[in-house]
Amino acid sequence: MADSKFLVQVKNFIRANHKSYSTEKAYLGWIKRYILFNNKKHPKDMGAEEVSLFLTHLVVHENVAENTQNQAFNALVFLYKKFFKVDQFEIKDVIRSQKPRVLPVVLSRSEIRELFSFLDGKNGDIIRLLYGSGMRINECLRLRIKDVNFERKEIIVRQGKFKKDRVTILPDASASFLKNQLQVAKIYHESDLKKGYGKTKLPDALDKKYRNQGSEFYWQYFFSADKISKDPRSQLTARHHIKDQNITRTLKKARTQAGITKHVKSHTMRHSFATHLLEDGYDIRTVQELLGHSDVKTTMIYTHVLNSNRFSIISPLEKI
Repeated sequence: MADSKFLVQVKNFIRANHKSYSTEKAYLGWIKRYILFNNKKHPKDMGAEEVSLFLTHLVVHENVAENTQNQAFNALVFLYKKFFKVDQFEIKDVIRSQKPRVLPVVLSRSEIRELFSFLDGKNGDIIRLLYGSGMRINECLRLRIKDVNFERKEIIVRQGKFKKDRVTILPDASASFLKNQLQVAKIYHESDLKKGYGKTKLPDALDKKYRNQGSEFYWQYFFSADKISKDPRSQLTARHHIKDQNITRTLKKARTQAGITKHVKSHTMRHSFATHLLEDGYDIRTVQELLGHSDVKTTMIYTHVLNSNRFSIISPLEKI
């Protein structure tokens, strides 16, 4: 089914619309599940009624969270409105997920210090940078040489979530590490050029517009992979960025060694970054801008973590 003509067409259409690789995989996954749910009936022979039943099934029988149901909804709306070009496509009578929004996991400053004491090497420095800048893991690993400004102490995050660019801070504590990575990337690039490689994939259609720019050093990834490999989308054989699984394994090991019982992921660094900035008195609009949130309501969730005991309430147990 993964190689069906229809799904290949949808995949190519998703790429033509410049969706990220993670979005491509998610959308194709939901479209496959939708087709299987309807006994492999072709989507063009179905419509809003079948989509409504599928989305309701996810909640009633699979107990999915709100964000999961929304992702399935977006995938199927994209299929019908964009791919099939259905003008009138209104989904009605869907039972919406009522799972409450989960508060983000945030590490205290002492937990951050303990965690960092068990981190070393490049992966450890990347995790520190995640905490110091508030970047998402993929935003960090996809950094290009040209997007780190040491003089202004800024990092430009290109095409973050919802394809938005933004600027975040470059912490002084990460500057020496990044300068070292700059030299490593330069050595790799010069070696690759001599071997007939050294060209990286440019975002979206820039590769067609600037055919030779992909070989320029400033377009290379800051966190270059150790080996040359083939990109699963472009099929370009080049030195891509390191994989996020490497960071995940390093973080999991350090969490265990530090004896932290919270569920710590790379995104926990971002949550902790935002919460600690608010604790330090920075304006929520500033934090919103650094995180790249479209709506301040998204950033407001960190105030719930920040104010978990905002009245300094003393439990009656303490007075027994």
